[in-house]
Amino acid sequence: GRDPRRSGSLFEHAVIAGLTSVGVQVLRAGIVPTPSLQMAVHDSGAAGGIMITASHNPVEWNALKFIGPDGFFLDERDLEALLDIYNQPDLNYVTEQDFRPVRRAEHVFRRHQERIFAAIDVEAVRAAHFKVAVDCCNGVGALYSRPFLEAMGVEVIPLFDSPDEAFGRPPEPLARNLGALSETVRREHCDVGFAQDPDGDRIAVITETGRPAGVQYSLLPMVEHLLSRQARGKHAVAVANVQTTRAFDLIAEKHGCRVVRTPVGEVNVTAALRAHDAVLGIEGSSGGLIVPSILPCRDSFSAMALMLEMMAFRHLSPEQIFDSLPRLFSAERKVECPSAQTAVDRLRSLAAEYAAKHPDFTDGVRIDFDASSWVLARSSNTEPLLRILAEAETPEKAETLADGISEKLKKAGRSGSKNV
Repeated sequence: GRDPRRSGSLFEHAVIAGLTSVGVQVLRAGIVPTPSLQMAVHDSGAAGGIMITASHNPVEWNALKFIGPDGFFLDERDLEALLDIYNQPDLNYVTEQDFRPVRRAEHVFRRHQERIFAAIDVEAVRAAHFKVAVDCCNGVGALYSRPFLEAMGVEVIPLFDSPDEAFGRPPEPLARNLGALSETVRREHCDVGFAQDPDGDRIAVITETGRPAGVQYSLLPMVEHLLSRQARGKHAVAVANVQTTRAFDLIAEKHGCRVVRTPVGEVNVTAALRAHDAVLGIEGSSGGLIVPSILPCRDSFSAMALMLEMMAFRHLSPEQIFDSLPRLFSAERKVECPSAQTAVDRLRSLAAEYAAKHPDFTDGVRIDFDASSWVLARSSNTEPLLRILAEAETPEKAETLADGISEKLKKAGRSGSKNV
């Protein structure tokens, strides 16, 4: 499968040619959401899957996401094994008579939609007669979001819903990129607004006032909704990565649910979901909701449906829902690092300085200062820098914490340079 990036067809033909040349039977899904393809891999009994997408990254990027037969992305061990195979000299080409014809993977999204509708009260959503603006970023949502929402009786105002065009905004659904959606929600008097990324696994929510909830908070209504209706009590587990807001923990604690934290990355969250038989998982830092009872992967379509179901059940607007949830404030910083070793040395220095706070090393260094304020410093997976995320009960305190840790990491770098 692939998203609609113009380079996608080039990648698709190359991938199909490579797989066909070694005797693989290819099922071509075309342009589909990433979660739809993950479900299709599992349900079809395929040996694996490849999603061609650069997700939330700019249009000039593209990539391959490798999916195992269980529908989950390959973990680090499996990826190492894949690269080992890739680097072997014997490519095992088959003769032309053993080439297998490419087949079409049928109804991939329809089955995805059926799975979601089986898990929610569609009639309650239909009875509410919601009006929704959805910003599809000219990604896969441009093909699927409007009919998906309309099937729930929703009046849809679409934005950037032309998959043949370049992205209509920066593809990551951050608040600063959603001005057109906010304006549309206000102008059209919509009940709520949704923003997706190009491959349809991330979500951001805009309230009826046009206010972006932000990626960290967009998922909290769904968390509250799901945990309030689950009946497993104190035996339930919810999973979040270390970058996710502590407001998630406060909601989970209210419902007697234990929280397990993981390193950043969907593959880490899903691994913990399986290990603990968890009821849900989120990547608050990327707007990714994972509900295993529907699909064991990030899915913007499940998130939209659950948000609408919550609004219908509680007869509350998004503003009222967000006002009823815990609220903390965050600040982010970046510190450039010339090498991976420099990043490691600086993080070690930071951990040593705050040893009395018992730093968490799940992913980078996380320091919890009190019940509501913390800082996480970790190496970027894509750039030569350290990312800093601070959270506190006021914006001012979050900014102060972020600035303080940033300065300490810069100072550690200067000290390290003098020592060398």
